[in-house]
Parts: sequence; structure tokens; C-alpha cells
Amino acid sequence: MREALILAQRGVGRTAPNPPVGCVMVQGGTVVGRGFHLKAGEPHAEVFALREAGERARGSTVYVTLEPCSHHGQTPPCADALIGAGIHRVVVATLDPNPAVSGRGVEKLRAAGIAVDVGILADEAVIQQAGFRSLVTWGRPWVVLKYAMTLDGKVATLSGDSRWVTGEAARTLVHHWRNELDAIAVGSGTVLADRPSLTTRNIDGGRNPVRVVFDRRGRTDPGAAVLGLGSILITGVETASEPHEARGTRVLRASSVQDALPLLGSLGLSTLLLEGGPALIDAFLEADLIDEVRVFVAPKLLGAGQSPLGAPSPKLMKQALDLSDSQVQQVGPDVLIQGRLHAIPTLERSR
Repeated sequence: MREALILAQRGVGRTAPNPPVGCVMVQGGTVVGRGFHLKAGEPHAEVFALREAGERARGSTVYVTLEPCSHHGQTPPCADALIGAGIHRVVVATLDPNPAVSGRGVEKLRAAGIAVDVGILADEAVIQQAGFRSLVTWGRPWVVLKYAMTLDGKVATLSGDSRWVTGEAARTLVHHWRNELDAIAVGSGTVLADRPSLTTRNIDGGRNPVRVVFDRRGRTDPGAAVLGLGSILITGVETASEPHEARGTRVLRASSVQDALPLLGSLGLSTLLLEGGPALIDAFLEADLIDEVRVFVAPKLLGAGQSPLGAPSPKLMKQALDLSDSQVQQVGPDVLIQGRLHAIPTLERSR
């Protein structure tokens, strides 16, 4: 199952609105087939593993990170393919989170006489599938907040200079995150102040995420580096769409982040990296729409400067938002702290 999860990771950021899934087939203690889901519309992980295994699939044990599907979508049911191949046993990390189909793949396999075990490395699989689970359960992307601050909690000087708070290693890691998440979002203030491109230029073979600009006042230049083919501008005003659309930017109308996220979900975007600025972060926090937090702390002191957050602003320390499953690691000279504000949607993990 660990190898299946490693395989599934190769599809992270490429499969939306489908989940990343990995599959390993074992016959007599030897791996005979491997597969992972490449992208929506392509065969599922089990099919690629079956193709590699060929006749050796008969009587084998299959390890798969998500319950094999039992329904016809863009591809035929994987449960049927496994039954037809004569699989002896299927080990599943976690059930499908969709209540309409959850458990049905397992039931179909068992009805065909195949032994099924569920719940192996379930926690790891659920984390890997967070975006898919958010999209299926909430109809919106899983939102990951990222920012970098100094040891005294500043993201920029009073003049607005923020390049660079962190070192090269942290910035490269962020580019890997961009490569693995479906979309990345900033506010129009950040576009005006920093002129970001929000690409994966620091890594070879990276895939740029869908770039999203939240601009409630309609002040973003259509020629901004962050906009263009495949990007999205979200605005609440009746600004002219033609200049943006002429460059390939999709314009969506939404008066709040609450209204905007389901629109992004309807486009099949399952994960969103929120990079700022402070006003946009505050809007997401006040709407309780941040699921995961990743913060770099640099060993620097600024004194006076700009803070990353304005909201929430509770009167008592016990009212502060607590991260669950928090982790701390060194990244070059900087420290990364990450954790979750919301639990990843899941159903019963073993059955």
C-alpha cells in the first residue's frame, strides 16, 4: 500500500476533478503490475496495473489507495475489470467519500467472491485525496493558506518590500506546492504591488496551476503577468470582460469568497493555494474557508512592518484558531509550520 501511495502521488495536481489513485498487484510475493491515474478521462490506476500484469493478474492481490469504482463515468467500472481478471484479494486504503457510491465497489467485489480488506494506511490516503474529498463533499476546492513571515510576525516592511522573507529552499518548496495544487489565488492588491507570475519556474518540468485573481473592485490590468490564457479573474463589479477574455482570462462574477469557491469547484478545481494578500486572507478566514495552513518563519527581525493577518481578532487567547495535526520542519534557514483548521471529509474508513 505504501508503494501504491507513492504511485498515486505522481498524479497529484493532474487528476482533478478525479482523485489521485495508485495501484499495485502482487502475485506470489512479486509485484506484477503497477498503475496510477494520470488525469480525468484517462483509465484508472487499476486498469494500468492490469495491463502491465497481463495474465499474471489472475489470482493476485491488489493494493489500491481508493475503493475501486462500481459505476460508469468517463471510464468503465474498475470493480468489473478486477472481477473479470480473476483477482483473488483486494486491499483498499479508504472508501470513496461520495455517499452515493461509497462501499458499492467493495460490495460488488465481495459479491463476486473476492476477499476485500479496507482501512490500510487510510490516514495517509485521506490526506492525499483531500482536494477530491472537499470537492465531492463541499462542492469547493480544499483551501491551503501559505505565507512567510519574519520571527516577529511581519510579511513585509512598512514600505511594502517583501523580497525575500525566506531563503531559496523555502521558495523552491512553494513552487513544488504550486505544481501539486490545481489553482493558486491572490488579491488584486498583491497583483498591483508585487506583479507576481505565480509559476513553477524554480523546478524543472513543473506544471503551472490555474492562476486566480480576486478583484472585487475590477482594477486588475488585463495585461498583468498573472493573467492570460487559462487564468481566472473573480470580480463583483460589472467591469468590462472583453479585454480580459481576449487574452484568454475567464471572468467570473461573485460578490464574496463564499460565492466564488463553488464556482471554482464547478470548474473541477479541487485544491487552491491561497497566497495573499492580507485583505484576501482575512476574507477567507472570516468566512471559515481556510482548511490547511502552511507558514514559513524566517530567522529575521523587522520591528515595524506589515502583518499577514487582520482577522480573526478574538478578545481572549482561548478563542484563537488552533491547528490540528500540526508539523514543524526545517527548510534551509527557515522553519515551516503546517496543520489543518478543518478535518478532511471522510466516511467510515473500514468496513
